[in-house]
Amino acid sequence: MVEKSLWQEKIEQSPSHSQWYIQRFETMRAQGQDIWGEARVIDAMVSRGARILDAGSGAGRLADYLQRAGHTVVGVDVDAALIEASRQLNGEVDFYQGDLALLPEVLDTDASFDAIVCAGNVVTFLAPSTRRLVLENFAAALAEGGRAVIGFGAGRGYSFDEFFADAEAAGLTVQQKFSTWELHPLSESSTFLVAVLGR
Repeated sequence: MVEKSLWQEKIEQSPSHSQWYIQRFETMRAQGQDIWGEARVIDAMVSRGARILDAGSGAGRLADYLQRAGHTVVGVDVDAALIEASRQLNGEVDFYQGDLALLPEVLDTDASFDAIVCAGNVVTFLAPSTRRLVLENFAAALAEGGRAVIGFGAGRGYSFDEFFADAEAAGLTVQQKFSTWELHPLSESSTFLVAVLGR
């Protein structure tokens, strides 16, 4: 039994939050805003036909893009409403509802991935007691030479230094650090982190 995630607590406090989240990205897409930047980064990092895990897949925007780009994508999210929206968006992607802390049980397979994308501040919505476990699950799910790319903002209760320490303890090496999904360099004043991790 793992501790309830901060996202689950938010949904319990505000049941309409999931629909607000879905509508937020629909509105951005309708306005012509770029909501696929993270997916383009991952697409550029792997060969065509790669196996990709979208960890904390939300309403499926990144998984949809990556599947249409020719990859085999699996999405996992703890929120049932977001999983339902994802399945409506793209029925070709295997979406699973479950906590990333229980990833092996959620996927019920020993599948390995060439890339794991964990965008949208997902790690800051984990229960703090499960952060290292989730990173261990990512390490175990990476294929040889595979990489996990994790992006989140500062000031959300999970400092970059804490994250780096957890990653190292989970058996992951930080290969690259950026401050945006456009891959600008990380500095001491950066308020966002995109970390590329490998085993």
